[in-house]
Amino acid sequence: EKPYTCGQCGKSFTQSKNLIKHQRTHSGARPHRCGQCGRGFAQSTNLLKHQRVHAPRGQPLPCPDCGLGC
Repeated sequence: EKPYTCGQCGKSFTQSKNLIKHQRTHSGARPHRCGQCGRGFAQSTNLLKHQRVHAPRGQPLPCPDCGLGC
């Protein structure tokens, strides 16, 4: 059962959090910002992938919580 339905396109989801992520595709909202270049992303996972461009090759990314390489 998929009780959460997008009012704009009719796509349905099993979890409300997935509907919220999907709705950003319609609104253009990009609440997750890169601290180094300011680029915005609709989903935090895409921000994490993007942040790799700022890390030296082969080096771990700094943890957003503690600052250590995770």
